[in-house]
Amino acid sequence: MATLYDFTTLNNKGKEVSLADYKGQVILIVNTASKCGFTPQYDGLEALYKKHKDQGFVILGFPCDQFANQEPGSDEQIEEFCRINHGVTFPLMAKSDVNGENANPVFKYLKEQAPTEEYNGLKAKATHVMLKGISKTYKKESDILWNFTKFLVSRDGKTIQRFAPVAEPKDFEANIVAELAK
Repeated sequence: MATLYDFTTLNNKGKEVSLADYKGQVILIVNTASKCGFTPQYDGLEALYKKHKDQGFVILGFPCDQFANQEPGSDEQIEEFCRINHGVTFPLMAKSDVNGENANPVFKYLKEQAPTEEYNGLKAKATHVMLKGISKTYKKESDILWNFTKFLVSRDGKTIQRFAPVAEPKDFEANIVAELAK
């Protein structure tokens, strides 16, 4: 059975990165955007990264422009925005599609392994319905609905949990801590 470590991708400098380089770490993969209502989550993501990186935790940000053109910049512009406005130090990958035939293979794999996320609470459920109505690339239940969908990958690269765009980083910190403890 394939694991996340069987994939390579490009970082935001255009260099090929083997995800096997992160073997043994707990990984949070997030499709991000700079002009999204969820963009402030960068602050919470960076806080989680700084708090847990020395315990074997890494966040990989994958900028994506598939949702209402909320990530129009180049990889360089995206990195500058993230660093200046949110102090982001976790690794950023090249801008990628997450849905459709040109989807990054990493996201194709993640969606197969964790095809749905939960929307808890009335506000989250209302946001889910609203996003389904405006997302042009959301075709089936396993597709990424919007920016800031998150995938938490265990140290063995096999166990994957999926969190909705509305899930704030603090909402799933306990899941990260539990994976780090294994």
